[in-house]
Formats: sequence, structure tokens, C-alpha cells
Amino acid sequence: MEAHLRTIVYPVGDLDGAKALFRALLGVEPHVDEAHWAGFRTADGQEVGLDPHGHDAGLRGPVPYWHVDDLPATLAALLSAGAEAVRDVRDVGGGKLVATVRDADGNVVGLVQDPPGRGPAPV
Repeated sequence: MEAHLRTIVYPVGDLDGAKALFRALLGVEPHVDEAHWAGFRTADGQEVGLDPHGHDAGLRGPVPYWHVDDLPATLAALLSAGAEAVRDVRDVGGGKLVATVRDADGNVVGLVQDPPGRGPAPV
């Protein structure tokens, strides 16, 4: 099993302000720009997501999302290793699966499984 860190999601209270900040930082326009989500992709494939509903979901800071080949198996392994489930596996569209766990120190870790035949896309 191999995991790659390619996505980080920031919960934001001011989506427009956050988009301005990340435009300035990354030097690119968002490739997804909706009321419920904004996503930036850098030239090297790093995905930065801005979630205006993240605070409502209990997120207090950025969440790194690890892209894995088998999300259910990875989730089971993390839970067996002592992680606590935050959000169970869910399909966020097109067969992309995501889930989040919290480690013993309170850090939130995200997991992503891309649909077969598709590479990384925004969480």
C-alpha cells in the first residue's frame, strides 16, 4: 500500500478573502470556484482546497489528505492503530472516496481514493 500527500484543505470563514490569499501565494486562479468549494492546483499537481463549510464540520485547521489505493483497507489499518474516525468513507462525486480520522494527539488526517482510471482531483 502506498500513500501520497497531494491535497490539503483549509476550512475558511471568508471564501473570497481566502481565494485572494491563495491566488497571491500560488500565482494561479482556482480551477474550481464554487460557493461551496474553491480548489487550486499548482504546476506540480499539489491541490489546495478551500472549504467554507469546514468549520461547521468541526475542522479547526488545515487537513492533509493522503491519496491511497484502497481507502477502506487504509482506514481499517489506521483505526486498528489507534486512530478515531471523524468522518466515515463517503463518495464526494464521480466515485472519489474520502474519509478523515484523528490521531491520539488530536491531528486530523484525511484519506482520498481516486476513482479507477482517474488521477488526483479536488477533494
